[in-house]
Amino acid sequence: MRSLALGLIISAVSVPCFAQTILKSEPLALAPYEVVFVQDASCMAGKVLKVTGSIRGLHRRKICVSLAAEQASLATATP
Repeated sequence: MRSLALGLIISAVSVPCFAQTILKSEPLALAPYEVVFVQDASCMAGKVLKVTGSIRGLHRRKICVSLAAEQASLATATP
């Protein structure tokens, strides 16, 4: 019974990790090494901007990448 409960807890926690949220605007505050995906006009069609936060004094790393439709969902950034 404990293994069944443990399996349910692990599956409930791991399922949200499979989906990646795509923001409509880049957040102002971003923790070091945190990764967000942004849908904006800086990348060509079918690609999103991958923004990686950096430590103080360095610029954020920005790269255009493609994502599968089933891996992402659109959301709005909250300031």
